[in-house]
Amino acid sequence: MKLLIVESPAKARTLKKLLKNFVVEATIGHIKDLPKNKLGVEIENQFKPIYVILPGKQKIIKKLKTLAKKAEEIYLASDPDREGEAIAWHIAEEIDKKGERQIKRVLFHEITPIAVKEALKNPTSLNSNKYGSQQTRRILDRLVGYKISPLLWEKVKRGLSAGRVQSVALRLICEREKAIQNFVSEEYWEISVLLEAKNPPPFEAKLIKIKDQKCHLKTEDEAKKIIHDLKEPFIVEKITSKEKKKYPPPPFITSTMQQEAAKKLGFSAQKTMFIAQQLYEGIDLPEGRVGLITYMRTDSVRSAEIAIKEARKFIKEKWGDKAIPKNPYFYKNKREAQDAHEAIRPTSVYRTPESISNWLNSDQKALYELIWKRFIASQMAPAIYDQTIIEITCGDYLFKVTGSILKDYGFKYIYEETEDKDKSVILPLLEEGEKLKLKKILPSQHFTKPPARYTEASLIKELEEKGIGRPSTYATILTTIQERKYVVKDKGKFKPTELGFIVNELLIKNFPEIVDV
Repeated sequence: MKLLIVESPAKARTLKKLLKNFVVEATIGHIKDLPKNKLGVEIENQFKPIYVILPGKQKIIKKLKTLAKKAEEIYLASDPDREGEAIAWHIAEEIDKKGERQIKRVLFHEITPIAVKEALKNPTSLNSNKYGSQQTRRILDRLVGYKISPLLWEKVKRGLSAGRVQSVALRLICEREKAIQNFVSEEYWEISVLLEAKNPPPFEAKLIKIKDQKCHLKTEDEAKKIIHDLKEPFIVEKITSKEKKKYPPPPFITSTMQQEAAKKLGFSAQKTMFIAQQLYEGIDLPEGRVGLITYMRTDSVRSAEIAIKEARKFIKEKWGDKAIPKNPYFYKNKREAQDAHEAIRPTSVYRTPESISNWLNSDQKALYELIWKRFIASQMAPAIYDQTIIEITCGDYLFKVTGSILKDYGFKYIYEETEDKDKSVILPLLEEGEKLKLKKILPSQHFTKPPARYTEASLIKELEEKGIGRPSTYATILTTIQERKYVVKDKGKFKPTELGFIVNELLIKNFPEIVDV
């Protein structure tokens, strides 16, 4: 008998259908952890962690021990990240206390027949460095929590908690709220003109410089003075035309998937990860149970060459040669990326969202479509624009207008980034030196705006840019600070509560090194 142990029942169900000659069992998450009601770290003994078996897991461990005794081969196939490695180590410790068995570790980043069989052909051993990394983070979180939580209980109320990353997230939200409260709005004015050339259509141009100095109008009186001066002829001073290329974004990593799902689908980070886990672990299709996406906890934009080839083939079949670049794109990771796993992508681009929609619920379909389109787009040709910049003078005043015409959609056939909505200005055919007729002067009053409160997407982006936490932990952090009533969501944006402000001030006063950003 061959025994394969994973952490998730859904993952186990998918693997059972792929591996008919294996017994596949699930631990249902971690089987051991630090004790709940005491520190669980021997500080004087080189910070040695003391793990205990979690409630309800004795029965599972007993079953695994019984099966392990009968098994000729034992494979541990928990997720290929730090948490998965910790689960694998703890299983090995429990089913083979003397260390006499050869227990194999298998790693796959997608649950498909090819990936799973390839992993079983090339098993590895348990990774002590990865397990050590998980232990270190767990110990740090416990030490920070045990140092800070008693202070919060004493000064505020029992049951409150603070952790390394959640404390920094809370500080960012509180500081943003203070900036909003202290913000003093300032008036400013802009002036545009509606002009007409000998060819239609009329168009607007904006005042950008006065006597070669950048235009800053603070009052209505300043604007009125300029309006009074705008009597000289408007002349086309300079026309600059160029081709502009917009390249596709890379495939998703955990944080960018969470950000786009928040913006486009309105999903919380926690909901996004929950649905992504379902898509990764397997969905029942007519062809059988299959994992639809690669592993969803990753900081790498790298994709397997076989997947890139498949994507390019699909694009060529659907849109022709023009839709793919001459050479495939290989995206560069950020310097701090661990690159342990591939980017998040469909396990086969030929499983289009339309072809499998009948077997997905609405949330699964929405997220799968987002992931599928992003990956396909990442291997498509750039969008190409004809961009024209026109500079117009009226005495000492310089006006400018930019117009873009999208002449080749490229990746935009299939994917549009949320902050990339094109606002094309249609311009007439103009010549340098041409005189333009002033149709209307368009002054407009504005007021500076305070910084925006964080959304889930913008807070995740901020945490990632500051190197705080890991993408795989963001969903839990955002959930925790809401459950603790440190923050609330107001129209989809985070706002600190009075309790959140109190906790943040206590942390800054007593533990500045922990909440330092």
